[in-house]
Amino acid sequence: MFEALANFFSLIVQPAYDLTGSWWAAIFLFTLFSKVILMPLSVWCQKNSIVMVQLMPELFRIKCRYYGDRETIEEKQNELYHEKHYHALLSLIPLAIQVVILFGLVDVIHSITDSGAPGTEFLGLVPIENGGASLVMPLLAGLSAVIMGWASNHINPLQREQSRAEKNMTNGLSIALSLFLGFYVVCGMAFYWVCSNLLSIVVQVLCNVIVKPRDYIDYEDLNAARDEFNAIEEATKGDRKWYQPDPLARRAKADYKRFFKVDGKHLVFYSESSGFYKYFRGAIEWLLNNSDVRIHYLTSDPNDQVFDIAKREPRLIPYFLDQKRLITLMMKMDADVVVTSLGALDVYYIKRSYIRKDIEYIYMCHHMTSMHMTGTKQEYDNYDTIMCVGPHQKAEIRGMEKAYHTQKKKVPEIGYDLLDREMADYEKMPHEKHERPIILIAPSWNTDNILDTCIDDMLSRLLGHGYHVILRPHPEYVKRYRPRWEALVERYSKVSPDELTIEADFSGHGSILESDVLVTDWSTIAEEFSFTTLKPSLFIDTPMKVINPDYEQVGITPTDITLRNQIGHSLDPKDLSELEDVIDDMVTNSSSWNDRIRQIRDGFIYNLGHGGEAAGEYILGEVLAKQEGKDITAAGAFGTGNQGDNDD
Repeated sequence: MFEALANFFSLIVQPAYDLTGSWWAAIFLFTLFSKVILMPLSVWCQKNSIVMVQLMPELFRIKCRYYGDRETIEEKQNELYHEKHYHALLSLIPLAIQVVILFGLVDVIHSITDSGAPGTEFLGLVPIENGGASLVMPLLAGLSAVIMGWASNHINPLQREQSRAEKNMTNGLSIALSLFLGFYVVCGMAFYWVCSNLLSIVVQVLCNVIVKPRDYIDYEDLNAARDEFNAIEEATKGDRKWYQPDPLARRAKADYKRFFKVDGKHLVFYSESSGFYKYFRGAIEWLLNNSDVRIHYLTSDPNDQVFDIAKREPRLIPYFLDQKRLITLMMKMDADVVVTSLGALDVYYIKRSYIRKDIEYIYMCHHMTSMHMTGTKQEYDNYDTIMCVGPHQKAEIRGMEKAYHTQKKKVPEIGYDLLDREMADYEKMPHEKHERPIILIAPSWNTDNILDTCIDDMLSRLLGHGYHVILRPHPEYVKRYRPRWEALVERYSKVSPDELTIEADFSGHGSILESDVLVTDWSTIAEEFSFTTLKPSLFIDTPMKVINPDYEQVGITPTDITLRNQIGHSLDPKDLSELEDVIDDMVTNSSSWNDRIRQIRDGFIYNLGHGGEAAGEYILGEVLAKQEGKDITAAGAFGTGNQGDNDD
């Protein structure tokens, strides 16, 4: 076959030599001729590449939807390729033809060099054997591959959309092959390969003119789908280098498999970290004490306290999942009811199950304030149930559904177990009048908080005036702005501990319960402090923390705003001249504040003192409804049942 090819190629090379008088020019013209002959194949490959790029948005969405489920992803990809007639191996055909041409050209080059004509000796040199000047050919071959790769990254419709790793692999193989040929084949053949690489750039430009990629590809949609997938990849990327093993990988893999070995899972909780157990605690304890339901508890924290608790509670079954396995597990979730405090379900990388469409997803609040300002616009859209702390949250959820035209959700009247527990702890504490009134400064960590706007002015007015000031930063502030925080600590390092305590331990809430007045900006610690102790909070009106800029469309003033002057007093950070007077009034007239805050609290929180029981009863009712296959709810003693399911 190669002899026949050589005879055919000679019919092209010889006339080219006769025309130019140079074998090098003849080889170049032969290469050019082959590119022209193969142009229809190149156009076919161009169309096939464009089909692949057209499929990329859907492929990225498949990878997002079934993230980590390799078998399903491959199945869906193959279905898509078949449906859209994409040929994955078509791009290899031009390369295969080039290799066939290369071997057919061997005899042509040998016939030229065997003739002994002047100027043909160099054509037949093999660089790896002859060395010398012939070594320039592998360098030229490698350089031509580099140039072709760089050009393809920018003008080839498929290659330009590939990941960096895919581009590096494609170009790396091309460079390696070119270098290999440059060293091991005769210089005449290597020259053909150099010409082929460079002319491939011209061919690609012509293909882009004949079949314009932008006429067929929606790049805006492609970029949006890629960004969504990259967000998941970024979220699952650890701090380790690629070569460093993950010491927790084996544990996460084992727990992942263990979870799916269990059939008939009725109830699953998901916690982002150990600190979230406190929001689920009341419901879980009620369920363990008042039912026989088994609770499967997923956590992203390998040191979650739930693992120790589970040693005492055999029906509480914990699992540790790393982020990547968690995403896959949630997509393949097979349970009746899933409870979590995770926002934006099915918006980012944590999705609703594609295995079961009838799972009841319940959102349990981890705060007592606004639903429509302090969360994203889509924060609660994909939940079936929102457990409401109080009437304000129920009204805000209904307002969001109406304003944003989202599905109606169940909004049972639950309450807030964490507040119930803190109230109980506070009642057990000895309440002695402090020699120095304790002023707790506990700001949020958002932009322009107290620590970044007026802390020095505030401390200059409080220190040395008979107060004991406790400064308790938000842990996220210390984490994000450590140099800024350390500079502040250094500024006040010489102040007597009788006047100023800088709190570095955030695990307890002793300082919150012991303080006489809380000073904050937009932190939800104010509601926790005032509703627990019945003492007032002093709010500093720094720039408002707004997560949803469209909150005004709901037509309800957020509780974060209305509550400020109901349970305390507000001051402008630029004018703190009234600071001492306001604090003195709050300390002196504490009893009047107690009565006022109690009245507000009692109308603000559902099932006060029984939030955990109400949550447990509601969850159990949903589990039973799923098991019995009909729409029933638990008849609760605390006003739960189906309250709020259908009312506006």
